[in-house]
Amino acid sequence: MTTPRHVLWGSELSPFALKIRAMFEQVELPYRWLPADGGRLENLRVDLRITVAKLRRTVVRYPASSPLDEYPLVPFVVEDDARVLYDSSSIGGWLDTLGRSSPLLPRDPTTRFVAQLIDEAFDEFGLYMLHHNRWVVSARDNDAGARVAREFARVLPPGSQGIFAAGFSRRQIRRLPYLFSVGPSARVGFPETHSLLERAWFEYLDAIESILVRRPFLLGERFTIADASAFGQLGGNFIDPSAHARLRARAPRTHQWLDGLFRAEHRGSGGEVAFDDTIAPLLRIIGRTFVPLMQQNEQAWMSSCAAGEALFNEPAFDRGRALYDGELLGRPFRSVAKTFQVRVWRDLVRSFSELSVAARARVEDALGGSVESVR
Repeated sequence: MTTPRHVLWGSELSPFALKIRAMFEQVELPYRWLPADGGRLENLRVDLRITVAKLRRTVVRYPASSPLDEYPLVPFVVEDDARVLYDSSSIGGWLDTLGRSSPLLPRDPTTRFVAQLIDEAFDEFGLYMLHHNRWVVSARDNDAGARVAREFARVLPPGSQGIFAAGFSRRQIRRLPYLFSVGPSARVGFPETHSLLERAWFEYLDAIESILVRRPFLLGERFTIADASAFGQLGGNFIDPSAHARLRARAPRTHQWLDGLFRAEHRGSGGEVAFDDTIAPLLRIIGRTFVPLMQQNEQAWMSSCAAGEALFNEPAFDRGRALYDGELLGRPFRSVAKTFQVRVWRDLVRSFSELSVAARARVEDALGGSVESVR
């Protein structure tokens, strides 16, 4: 049996690893799922390969890396035990270079932009909803720490799984405010955002449900990167009992769709995809959450840079630096300027600017607002 050329280094707790795994399954690219399926020596070798690549700054984000990027803990793709790739969205673009007849990123420019917009909306704002569901909604019944400890058992020192599991859970709970989930009186000066996230999550679910009762995938008859990202962020809560139960009750068709993707039963390699009215409910909630969040984050980053700030992302948040106040769905929030979200948004705005005038008008009408308002 031939050993697959590609390793997907990730965890079932990572929505981005689930997203990449779904894309690999759809393009039928063989891979090794590590560290869960690896032996100790294999895992340690791959872990070392990734660590060295990060230290040497040789990790690849296709087609080019940016100084605004930030390395994740997971996932990474290792090709031929040599090249290391990261960023789930860019890996989708890289997979399209391997010659698949039905690309993850649609060929039509407008549909391609909409797919990228949905993808990034789930990656950025969807992550906040997933993390909130896991560590607030399912706080009493999730076993995420124990799960990730089992996955990394053949990387961790012998006998340390229990300590790792408890430490992981504490870390993720501590990170809730950084990932936008702030309870009443949880942090001085920070408005409560639990109700904001709850409202947004239900609106996202309702929008997706309205689409999937009409067709098999978000943009039509086949799987795209938009489906991969939605699957990662929503499917990530399948292991969180209370959140999973709420999802199944609120959106049964969506639950069935996610379950089918987990089982690799849904194949959407053929058929048409298009930007049409069916997708409008999802674009409306994206236009009221992700778009203004990215615009406010970019403005905050520019203002912080102009004031001489050089520390951003989680290190800045932990020190109370580069903070800004904003508003979503009519409710206030406080967050930290995130450089990787600036890069995401600027890439999207660049793609948007390359569309025709008529296409840009259609997209902005569907979103209910301007994409380029910061400029």
